[in-house]
Amino acid sequence: MSRWEPGARGRMVAAAMDLFAEHGFEQTTAVDIAERAGVTERTFFRHFTDKREVVFSEDEALQQAMSDAILTAPTGLSPLDAALTGVVAAGGLLADRRDRAVRRSRIVAAHPSLRERELLKFAAMVDTMAGALHVRGVAEPTAGLAAHSAVTVFRVACARWVSAEEPPGLLARIAEAGEALRALT
Repeated sequence: MSRWEPGARGRMVAAAMDLFAEHGFEQTTAVDIAERAGVTERTFFRHFTDKREVVFSEDEALQQAMSDAILTAPTGLSPLDAALTGVVAAGGLLADRRDRAVRRSRIVAAHPSLRERELLKFAAMVDTMAGALHVRGVAEPTAGLAAHSAVTVFRVACARWVSAEEPPGLLARIAEAGEALRALT
């Protein structure tokens, strides 16, 4: 193993997803992931606290994209439309990663501890979005309702995107789910 090569984090994520698909989540260890990625176990633990965190490695980037989009959205947008702008921004980060999203979805669905972590991820998204809406001057309960609604749009769109045989893109699924939400009122 070389002392340092660029892209270690990405290699570890790719290795983990491959190993989880090949051998199962429970049977794969951090050592297995590090070995497959060509890094040391120590390097693995510098990037991730445990192997569950590899599955959720994009969380921070998604939340940052959501927050940034909400904060820079045009001032005339309704709170819900500003929150949906955040969802579209996050969707843009994932749009070209359908194969990984499908694999990830299967891994999460098969393990209760990962489903629990997924719920925590969505709760963190709600908090991030509500915080950005507060910065925009949106008060409660409107900020919380808009954030929860937008995250629900994201969840529904992602679920439909990964489960369809020949799906439209994720951004199209987000637009469909957003329109379906608007049709409820």
